[in-house]
Amino acid sequence: MSFRTALALPAGLAAALLLAPLSAGAQSNPSADQIIQSLKPSGALNGQTRGIKPVSPGQPAAAPAPNTSTRVAKTEAAGPSVNLSVQFANGSADLTPEARKTLDELGRALASQDLASYRFRIEGHTDNVGSRSYNKALSERRAEAVVAYLASKFGLDKARLQPVGMGEDGPLVAAPPQTPEPRNRRVQVVNIGA
Repeated sequence: MSFRTALALPAGLAAALLLAPLSAGAQSNPSADQIIQSLKPSGALNGQTRGIKPVSPGQPAAAPAPNTSTRVAKTEAAGPSVNLSVQFANGSADLTPEARKTLDELGRALASQDLASYRFRIEGHTDNVGSRSYNKALSERRAEAVVAYLASKFGLDKARLQPVGMGEDGPLVAAPPQTPEPRNRRVQVVNIGA
């Protein structure tokens, strides 16, 4: 696109088109403040509340909702969550310097007064290269490495952080089998309540 063509377009669209090649390959992670805003509950977690519901005399009480927390925990984020691109050494749970920078932002967020009373599920995700069992084990080791780093550097109580290896389940981006997809290699942090 020439500069002259860009000038003929509306300003916002021209800027987006000119900057698109620069931002398409770069994946940036949120700041501690952005992580806090993403993880703070805006209402009841899981869409459920505990409370007393009045029932008129003679009216049967509603049956309790089935417990689906196990299924939800394994398949989708049930509470406020944030996805972070955390880089590990290839095929290992060793954190790279880039991973530490990302986790430092997460650590500051989780140590903040805004999030201090909550517990979090730290989900490790992989792409689909390799066997399912290998990816599951690798994602578990990576989630545990994240928890260990956060507890060590920020003094976070490990009881607040639940590491879970998701393997290649729950990808952000659909990919053919055995296809490297960096966006699927991530850590998802889910607020699971107080």
